Amino acid sequence: MATQGGGYGDAAAVRRILRESGDTWAVVGLSNNRSRAAYGVASVLQRFGKRVVPVHPKAETVHGEQGYASLADVPFPVDVVDVFVNSDLAGAVADEAVAAGAKAVWFQLGVIDEAAYERTRAAGLEMVMDRCPAIEIPRLG
Repeated sequence: MATQGGGYGDAAAVRRILRESGDTWAVVGLSNNRSRAAYGVASVLQRFGKRVVPVHPKAETVHGEQGYASLADVPFPVDVVDVFVNSDLAGAVADEAVAAGAKAVWFQLGVIDEAAYERTRAAGLEMVMDRCPAIEIPRLG
């Protein structure tokens, strides 16, 4: 499944997730730590019209959005689950995204779990791994 650029999920999947999967993005691993990649990526997603829902054990409000301790705690539907956790924890998050009824899962750069990719795709969700939406979204034009 690896494609150009090292990502999993082709360019068409990237486009579909960014354009057609919906605008409510749960960002798992997002806190108010400005030095973490999730903080900057969430800001870019907001600039491009996405609603960012922070999911982090601290349940902090980030970028003006109420945070939740887990995906299961989010009291409304999320469209895309953007995952900023270590690869060894990411598969469980992907499974939670399926259970929560998300339409797509996005594993950030360096986050790879091929078994989770296969399970998530088999469940009917779009998925990409080892890519960054903050890099991809401006390319859409």
